[in-house]
Amino acid sequence: MLTTKGIGSANSLIEKLEQIEPDHYNEFIDSLLDTNTPVTIGFLNQHAYNVANKNARNLRAFIDLDYLLRDGIGIKLACLYRKTLPGANMNGTDFIPALIDRVLKSRRKVQFFVFGTESPWLEKGAKKLLRGHDYHYLHGFLDPARYVDLVQSTMDNDALKIVILAMGMPKQETLAWVLRRTTKGPALIVCGGAIIDFQAGRFKRAPFLFRKLGLEWLYRLALEPKRLGSRYVIGIPKFLVHVLIGK
Repeated sequence: MLTTKGIGSANSLIEKLEQIEPDHYNEFIDSLLDTNTPVTIGFLNQHAYNVANKNARNLRAFIDLDYLLRDGIGIKLACLYRKTLPGANMNGTDFIPALIDRVLKSRRKVQFFVFGTESPWLEKGAKKLLRGHDYHYLHGFLDPARYVDLVQSTMDNDALKIVILAMGMPKQETLAWVLRRTTKGPALIVCGGAIIDFQAGRFKRAPFLFRKLGLEWLYRLALEPKRLGSRYVIGIPKFLVHVLIGK
């Protein structure tokens, strides 16, 4: 069970971020692929910060990730405000395909698991992301024990397990914690959010210029104001206040 004793505030997540420079991007991925134990990876953006700030249990789920990567301009500004180097922007929508690309090129024995979203997007997105390779999958609305049971009943202890959790926050971060403790051998357990939906074409990525300027959130808000209005229209001011007052 996740413990919540003495974990501080969500600003501790800023200090936890991996400070990876752009020219070390592939080097970092290669270091992950060399693991011999289960490793968890997650991403911190403005929305994740707000989710973590809701209660101690949510915050614990993010703090207990082995690697926390910066996602977006909001966290970059928070890093600069707190005099911390922001490092490279490593959002999951770009990072996870790059990880899959390098693991397939490595020729290492690998086993894929994809948990999250729903049919037909789950199958369509996973097939594209994994380039037709075999994978185990379950949709993202089950009890955590179901995902653990599938991994334990099918895992190859010698293979590198790549587990993509395409769920909402903090369910995926909490499940990552459980899977790390119940999976044997090398594994990368990645909190991917909407990665499978993006791969399936369910949600549209922002044009390159928006992504370059750190305004992908604005493009997504314009496309889906009803679904994302609360996350950004209310969430961004809330995020800024929390950063400024140190909570």
